[in-house]
Amino acid sequence: MSKNFDAIRDARTLGVPRMLLLGLQHMFAMFGATILVPILVNSYFQGEGLSIQVTLFFAGIGTLFFHVCSKLKVPAFLGSSFAFLGGFATVAELDTGIFAGMTYGEKLPYACGGIVVAGLLYLILALVIKLVGVKRVMRFLPPVVTGPIIICIGLSLAPSAVNNASSNWFLAIIALAVIIVFNIWGKGMWKIIPILLGVVISYGAALIMNIAGFTNADGSAILDFSGVAVSSFAGLPPFQLCKFNLTAILVMAPIALATMMEHIGDISAISATVGENFIEDPGLHRTLIGDGLATSLSALFGGPANTTYGENTGVLELSGVYDPKVIRLAALYAIILSFIPKMSAIIGSLPSAIIGGVSFILYGMISAIGVRNIVENKVDFTKSRNLIIAAVILVCGLGFSGGLTFTVGGTSITLTSLAIAALAGIILNAILPGNDYTFGENPHGDINRGVSFNPQPKKKK
Repeated sequence: MSKNFDAIRDARTLGVPRMLLLGLQHMFAMFGATILVPILVNSYFQGEGLSIQVTLFFAGIGTLFFHVCSKLKVPAFLGSSFAFLGGFATVAELDTGIFAGMTYGEKLPYACGGIVVAGLLYLILALVIKLVGVKRVMRFLPPVVTGPIIICIGLSLAPSAVNNASSNWFLAIIALAVIIVFNIWGKGMWKIIPILLGVVISYGAALIMNIAGFTNADGSAILDFSGVAVSSFAGLPPFQLCKFNLTAILVMAPIALATMMEHIGDISAISATVGENFIEDPGLHRTLIGDGLATSLSALFGGPANTTYGENTGVLELSGVYDPKVIRLAALYAIILSFIPKMSAIIGSLPSAIIGGVSFILYGMISAIGVRNIVENKVDFTKSRNLIIAAVILVCGLGFSGGLTFTVGGTSITLTSLAIAALAGIILNAILPGNDYTFGENPHGDINRGVSFNPQPKKKK
């Protein structure tokens, strides 16, 4: 891989002030999407979900940990993963077995426990890739399996988006419109942070409407600043230890199939962007270990899953500065912000209608990315095996809305629709003849495997 323009690989040549500004740019790129995950999860858990402070803390710590695992070579930022939103929504509504009678806040640690196990699955994949090679492993996880699974993740969340948006359609439409405008017509950095802009501009509209005396559809106030008033300017993030339950693990763990593919796609994209083959050096097994352990560490103390961010890959392309030290500066900024509770409280006052407007496009785009995964990898649906695999995954993922609950040794276990879909897809792909997918033959298709908001940047010529 090579670049025929002057890339900057040592940001120290730019001087400290410019390095600090470049780090700030990366922080803004990840910020909107990273904080959106705890905001959305809080809507599922009726305000008793993930902490924005904890999320920012482990986005920073996880990124630094990832850089250590990848020999400080890969300029990647680890932000909150959208792929696990469906799992959080499912755990929030569990009411069988030990979950019967639990409050939403009591269920959250079990969801985090499931993510800990999901992160550890990365280590298994890393070991297998180290032993047998990435091409052999990816044969069992082709786009005909991962694409439909990603489609199911997005579509399963669609009712939540409509429900939140319905509280104030005017605000929801503002948020939606701003994201569309900047994502389609934005230039430079504006194009890379459409979620952040959608949240900020629609929040400004909410402030004006609140001052003018407008209310939501149910008559409630558009904004509630009671939490902001009582929060302090400095304080520790509210860490909490996760808990483990087999049902919650079976909800969360299968989602790792999608996020591991996202990781491989993002590492491929970063490699193409900066002109280095990071899949070979430091090695995909090392980057998987870093991502997986960062995810498990975050969830262990009450944070969301982490994932490599396409948004920051876009900043690499925009700036032409490929020095990982700049990414590590952004990680330090995130850690500093995590110790400011008042900022988290302001973010937490975001109206549910704005959340609905943002997720209206976000959830749909997750599903659309699954479709892109299939299209870019040229999955041949004239073959019966591919039609059968995709059809079974989609029906299982969307049809088993309540999952399958059974009892083993007196313990109630629930297999969610996504777990059933993942198992069915992997098994069918393994036993049906005619699997012709080979990782690496279509690099552009392999890059487009992730559940990130922004499309991967185009390679400069």
